[in-house]
Parts: sequence; C-alpha cells; structure tokens
Amino acid sequence: MAAPEEPELSQAQTEKLLQFQDLTGLESMDQCRRTLEQHNWNIEAAVQDRLNEQEGVPSVFNPPPSRPLQVNTADHRVYSYIVSRPQPRGLIGWSYYLIMLPFRFTYYTLLDIFRFALRFVRPDPRGRVTDPVGDVVSFIHTFEEKYGQSHPVFYQGTYSQALNDAKRELRYLLVYLHGEDHQDTDQFCRSTLCTEEVVTFLNTRMLFWACSTSKPEGYRVSQALRENTYPFLAMIMLKDRKMTVVGRLEGLIQPEDLINQLTFIMEANQTHLMSERLEREERSQTQVLRQQQDEAYLASLRADQEKDRKKREEEEQVRQEEEKVRQSALDEERRQRTLEEEKERKSECLPPEPPADDPESVKIVFKLPNDTRVERRFLFGQSLTVIYDFLFSLKESPEKFQIITNFPRRVLPCLPTEEQPNPPTLKEAGLSRSEVLFVQDLTED
Repeated sequence: MAAPEEPELSQAQTEKLLQFQDLTGLESMDQCRRTLEQHNWNIEAAVQDRLNEQEGVPSVFNPPPSRPLQVNTADHRVYSYIVSRPQPRGLIGWSYYLIMLPFRFTYYTLLDIFRFALRFVRPDPRGRVTDPVGDVVSFIHTFEEKYGQSHPVFYQGTYSQALNDAKRELRYLLVYLHGEDHQDTDQFCRSTLCTEEVVTFLNTRMLFWACSTSKPEGYRVSQALRENTYPFLAMIMLKDRKMTVVGRLEGLIQPEDLINQLTFIMEANQTHLMSERLEREERSQTQVLRQQQDEAYLASLRADQEKDRKKREEEEQVRQEEEKVRQSALDEERRQRTLEEEKERKSECLPPEPPADDPESVKIVFKLPNDTRVERRFLFGQSLTVIYDFLFSLKESPEKFQIITNFPRRVLPCLPTEEQPNPPTLKEAGLSRSEVLFVQDLTED
C-alpha cells in the first residue's frame, strides 16, 4: 500500500522552512519540515529547541562574580550566566523605586500595545533578510566608528557561514547580539568587549560573530536565540554532530567575569570537542585508508586491463597473421586455378600440328628450365605467338618465360609490344626447318 503524499507547503511555510534551514544549518529538508511541524510552524520555538536545547534545563542566576559558574555537567546542557542590575538600597532608593513603578509599568504596557498594533499597520522591516552579509559589515563599520579599531576580530559573514566554519574547524563560536537601545550596551562595549584582555582571549580561543538586532540578520538570529536582556552572548560548538548552544551570558558583565565564565564553559565542554575531533580524525583516517585501497584496486584493475589489452592485441595479431596466410593461400590457389584455365584455353586455341612431310613445316625442339625436352612442328607462316602459346599451355612451363635461340643467341619477340604490335612469323624470325630453342624462366625476375 503506497504511503500518502505529504500536503504541499504554502508560500509562508516555504519561507519559514528555508529560514529555519539557514539558521540551524541542517542539510535534510525533510528533517527541517518535521521539526517545524512538531512546533506548529513556530519558527522561533523550533530554532530555540534545535539550537539552544533549553527544554527542561534550569538556569543559574547571579552566581558570585569572583568564581566561575558551577553547574553539574551530567544534568545540564546549557550554561546560563545572567547579571541582574543592582537593586535599590536604602529608604530613598526604595521610595523612588515604588513611586516610579506605576509609571514604568504603564509606559512599558502602552509601548508593548503600540508595538503590537504597529505590526498590523506596518510589518517589522527586520523580518525580511535581503543582504545578510551587508547587515554584518554595516554593523562592524558602525561599531568601529563609535568604539574604535581595538575590538575582537569580527567574523565578516552570515550567521550560517560562521556556524559552518566553526563546525568545519571544530572551534567555539561566540555570538554577540548588540542591542543599540539598551542602557548597558555602551558600557559593555567600552569597558568589557574592547578591553585588551578580552580582545586577546577571544581572538586566540574562538570565532566571534556579532550583529545589531536592528539589522535583519541580527534580528533573525535574535529570534532564534531568544535572548532575555542585553548585552547577550551565546557560546556555540559542535556537540553530538550538530551545532549546539552550550552557554548563554546575559547582562552587563565585567571583563574578568566574562573570561572566567567563557573559560568554564569551554573546559566543561572540552571532552565533547575532543570526542568530535577524535571521531573526525578516525573518519579522516578511514577515508584515507579507503582511498588508498581504492587507488590500489584501481592500479591492480588497470594492470589487469593492460594485460588483457596486450593479450587481445597479441591474439588479434596472430589472428590477422593466420588470416593473412589463409588469404594468401586462397589467392595462390585462385591464381593457380586461373593459370591452369588459361593454359587449357591456350591449348584449345592452338592450330593443329602439321605433318612431317609438309614442306612448310618447322621442327622445333624446346629445352625447358627443368631440363625437359619437348618437340613439335609448326608452319613457317605461323606467328611466333603460336610458339609462345604452345609452351605456355604445357604444365612443365614456368608462368613467365622467354624463348631464346642458341646461335646466335637472341630473344624471339613472341609477344606484341607497342613498337611491334604484330609479332613476326617463324620465317621472318629466321628460323630453319629444324631448330633447338631454349625456354628461360622469368618468374623469379
């Protein structure tokens, strides 16, 4: 029974599917679709579940800044470090806080209502990413204009490219989301991010990707990582063969605490990175071994093919030689048969031998090359061609020959030529009534 076909996706679902694949780096489109369908096509929830793996993971708030965050690595997958703003102290502070509380509550409530209503009138332009690389480069230029050139090396590419490079190079990736309007952003950039010790630490230990949430690319990553406050940092690494968020740092953090927390996260996950590195080396060695085996097999195959080729050539050469010999034998047989037929035809066309008492007759004795003697009578008036045809019709005669007189020694012109198309008669050739002529073999010549 055939499985039912999956329903076609709408344009909005297709855009979410491509955006989800770009953010998570998953290669399987079917796996992306199943994940989105499990979250009712809520891309934020799906990306959060895929990259952060925060379901059921408790966060540890406000650990002592003087020591690294202590988390049981057997039970937790994501390390969270959140710095809360200082609470009001004293009577005056608490009085000011309580007086301003209704106003702040009303302000933020109205602001949220206004933003919610504004979405229906004018959709957020950050929701459509058209130039992700341009967004990152623009943020870097703006950052350098405001905070100078002394900062960690920014990855000048998209978030997906940074994930892919960190995965390929087996390095940590630190993501920084820049909230321009947050009150702690400026102090974090000047007092923490651009300090010499932080710059040196980040440049030597990991890749660093950053973008403003006011840019479409930064906003898209913000929707995936779901930060709570700013400044926000997320540590991502290859874990269990997928890029996973293993640490989150939120709030204004001091340089020493930042380095301590990142060091703790890296040390806690070093075994996973070493495991991935060893597994990759094993795969690489297996691939090299397989490649060597394939090369050896191909070399052996080529050698066998070369042997087969030479054997076929030798067999073909022997076959051609045998065919040549066979054809030569057939040609010789055909030539001999043609020669015999020609001898018979010449013999049948010879005029009858005149009687011995005929006064015009000539008695000629022929000495053949094999020392055979043949005698026959001819008439003086007959052409020398008749003599030649007679000798040609004999089985003992060679295939090519000429007739020579004994004394004086001369060759009789028995065959027609261009100068003498009609050979002379026996009388014109000066033969007497009794002659001895010699047959010279010209076959070898």
